[in-house]
Amino acid sequence: MAAVASQASMSASDRPALAAHILLLCLSIAPLFVNVPANFNIVATASLAVYAGSWRSVKPAPPTETMTKKDAMRFPIVGSAVLFGLFLLFKFVPKWIVNALLSLYLGGIAIVVLTACVLPHLLDLFPESIRHRELGLPRIKVPYVFDNSDGSMRPRVPELILGTISLGFCAWYYVKKHWFANNMLGLSFCLEGIEHLSLGSVQVGTILLTGLFFYDIFWVFCTPVMVSVAKNFDGPIKLLFPRPGMLEDGKRPFAMLGLGDIVIPGVFVALILRYDVQRNFRSKYFRSAFGGYVAGLAATIVVMNVFQAAQPALLYIVPAVLGAVLGHAFLAGEFKDVFNFSEAAPEATEVAEREADGRNDQGTEESKKSQ
Repeated sequence: MAAVASQASMSASDRPALAAHILLLCLSIAPLFVNVPANFNIVATASLAVYAGSWRSVKPAPPTETMTKKDAMRFPIVGSAVLFGLFLLFKFVPKWIVNALLSLYLGGIAIVVLTACVLPHLLDLFPESIRHRELGLPRIKVPYVFDNSDGSMRPRVPELILGTISLGFCAWYYVKKHWFANNMLGLSFCLEGIEHLSLGSVQVGTILLTGLFFYDIFWVFCTPVMVSVAKNFDGPIKLLFPRPGMLEDGKRPFAMLGLGDIVIPGVFVALILRYDVQRNFRSKYFRSAFGGYVAGLAATIVVMNVFQAAQPALLYIVPAVLGAVLGHAFLAGEFKDVFNFSEAAPEATEVAEREADGRNDQGTEESKKSQ
């Protein structure tokens, strides 16, 4: 009976996800025709992306691959290395070369991501005769880009049609770099990231958010690195929100929000939603998590406008989300149950941890041998 109730909750997830997608699309298109206040647009767009991505993450079966505690601990370190590497690239390599190469790389990935993002909502529009028909691709291999030498890639006809449209859309973005195209690709990355990235447990999510809380503070307040990369990187790693008026060089001013400020808290909010789903919504922790995200992002905008300076959004979002969820659990007398929640079976978690330890031990042994 519990399984049937849980399945009913999951099948019902299509309705709120579809409504959020429609609102998100309308809000994205609106600035093309009318003036939408940038501050409102930031909060509304990011919140709808988190809401829609969270509902997309609700599946009949738990995720097969999840992040481990060691992965969560390493994430801020790896992120710092990548961020500083980009900073050095922009410092010593012509900006147009870096942007051209990175945009080409991300554009290729965006074709797949954009197709996967819209496919679930458009698949039923295709005739039944071609909806599930597969076509074989040529057996070719392009190193580091494409490998179908074994002929295993057999996309369905709708995937090829939508993939072709996505290719045209990404080509338009690459040539024109229009803010609307940038936002469509960025939101696709957000929705797919929140849907498919799984923290596995509340404890892992707490470790990740806490680590990135300090990561964001350091790189924004203590160095010019984060702001410099965000301004120089002309690619779909941030959302752009038009502001009224013109700059001195004749360009339109934009407010920016990094995708990480949506995806990172979003995967935690999605985890909390799946916790409520497993309990057939006897608990309402998703409301607290989502409300905490909206409040944290709104606080970021308020402080940014008061001090007229860039703010690390996770400085406000992380305490708001974790405080809302764990505070709610404490007041409800369920703190231990929520904090110990895990989507993976204990055996699977132990196996993942052992595999991670094995990879580390193997790397240490190989390093010693090379020395």
